[in-house]
Amino acid sequence: MAKNLVIVESPAKAKTIEKFLGKEFKVASSFGHIADLPSKELGVDVQGDFSPKYRVSKDKKALVNDLKSMAGKAQMVWLASDEDREGEAIAWHLSESLELPENKTKRIVFHEITKSAILKAIDNPRGIDYNLVNAQQARRVLDRLVGYELSPVLWKKVKGGLSAGRVQSVAVRLIVDREREIEAFDPVASYRVDAEFITGD
Repeated sequence: MAKNLVIVESPAKAKTIEKFLGKEFKVASSFGHIADLPSKELGVDVQGDFSPKYRVSKDKKALVNDLKSMAGKAQMVWLASDEDREGEAIAWHLSESLELPENKTKRIVFHEITKSAILKAIDNPRGIDYNLVNAQQARRVLDRLVGYELSPVLWKKVKGGLSAGRVQSVAVRLIVDREREIEAFDPVASYRVDAEFITGD
């Protein structure tokens, strides 16, 4: 087993990155998110601090076990998910689910799949950005609270199969308000006069 394990989101990137890094590095993929809120319950502690109750997705359990095994054999694990709130959450979920010790875990980011960019990232590791992790959690919790609570109301009051969401519900409201303004508009006739004046000297 290689001394270093790099975990990226996309399997398409893994082989290319592994070529750049050489034999000391094994590159594996998380195939995107490995954990989410449970599908059959709210999954948010609304009676407490609104913390999300993440679980490893059923279809990712075998993958997580494989990654955990590889991580246990590596001297250093490099979390190389994307540099956005979703990527940061993936890095955090990997750290938690694989039970990675802090002293053998590094977070790296790069913006292009080139040898120079990858090596620069390896030379400049950082920790997990918990501000981004918290931002992702807030978005996910809001999505769940709005969708999970409002969608059943739509099914009962309007039509089955409809959904409500954090963004789409607000967008629909804006569209409806604008349409009502258009319908309520009372056109007013206006006139313009063009005139030519002859003045005597």
